[in-house]
Order: sequence, then C-alpha cells, then structure tokens
Amino acid sequence: MLVAAAVCPCPPLLVPEVAAGAAPELDAARAACTDALGVLAAARPGRLVVVGPVGGAGPETYPAGAAGSFRGFGVDLDVRLGAAEGADTEARLPYSLGVAAWLLERTGWSDAPVEGCGVGESCPTERCVRFGRELAARDERVALLVMGDASACRTLKAPGYLDERAAPFDAQVARALGAADLAALTALDSGPAHELKVSGRAPWQVLAGAAEGADLGGSLLYEDAPYGVGYVVAAWS
Repeated sequence: MLVAAAVCPCPPLLVPEVAAGAAPELDAARAACTDALGVLAAARPGRLVVVGPVGGAGPETYPAGAAGSFRGFGVDLDVRLGAAEGADTEARLPYSLGVAAWLLERTGWSDAPVEGCGVGESCPTERCVRFGRELAARDERVALLVMGDASACRTLKAPGYLDERAAPFDAQVARALGAADLAALTALDSGPAHELKVSGRAPWQVLAGAAEGADLGGSLLYEDAPYGVGYVVAAWS
C-alpha cells in the first residue's frame, strides 16, 4: 500500500555540477525536493520505488545499484540507485532516474531499499494506472519518488517555444499534485501533454494508480518555470 509520495522535476540542471554557473537559480527547487524526500523518510516505508520518464513506452525496471552518469553533459559525475546488494548493476539509468539517484544520495537516503521504474510518453493512461496499482501492491508500506517535468513551452526561449496552453496546463498539474487529486491526474490528456513536451504525464498517472484507496493528502512545495519549463515539487502523506 502506498504510504507516501514525493513528486520532483527531473532536469539534469538540478544537479549543480551540470548547471555550473547557473546552479543558484534552482536552489529553491532543490530545497523543496529535499523537503519532499523528508516526507518519504518520515513515512517509514518498507520499499521506495522511483518512477520517471524514459524514451521507450515502458514500463522498464532498474534494480537497486543501477548506475547512471552525467558525463554526457561534460561532467565527471556518476550516481547509483541505492545499494547494489548483489543485483545486476549493468542497467544504465535514464537521466530522469539519474537525477533521482542524485537527490537520494544528496539527502543520504537509507530508510528503505530502492528500485527504479521508467514509463514512456507513449504509455497509455490505463497502463500507467494499472502499473501504479501493481507497484503499490509490492509491499505493505510503499513510497514513491515520482520524477517528471511539466510543459517546456512557457516562454519564447523555452525548449518548445511559447505556447499559450502551457501555463494553464501547468497550473492544472500543480493544483492536482498539490491536492493529491487522483481523478485530475488520471484525466490528463496525453495529446496536449505531448504537444507541450510534458515529460511527467505518465509518471504522475502511475502515482494516481498507486494512490488509489490510500487516502493521502497533498502539499505543493514548489511551482515555477525557470528556463521556460514547468517544475513542480509536491509531497503526499
């Protein structure tokens, strides 16, 4: 059963070494992520599952000890998802889960075993919700760390240029995540999400499925659009 969840953005720029001189611009987002992970630790889960967007349809699984790297951004920095504990560590983390691994290492996570799951942009809502239910059933006390960004079309210099639909879409997402509104998250349309370059739609719908029957309340910890990309941090408990 799901006992807590943290929702965080997943840009590699969240890692200060990647952001370099621009690192202070995301200090507030990093602090909010730290607070959200504190909510997970306080729930004393028996298992932590990190869910993030991947290139394929998914779901894809990544065992404890799976490694990731930010060398593609010119940074000599490697991360690992929890402790290896004898698992097959050949799997390479996608950047979304690499950022999650960095967050967990940064906060010294040691409260429960960790595993990773990736879901792609093309994963249908029904499959995301069903997968979430499956994750929640894996342990008596499951926590989720859910990675994903909102739209990338908030300004003229955004990766997806300016789209007037982006700000209302992101506001809808922020309200839903802050209120732990499962129906609103499930109702997110994959079509507009794709057009607005939203990476978090599928992971958020996995969260909605996992939270069914858990009666969790939500709190919005951060919402902004630096670099024209919507970043949301929320905690559910």
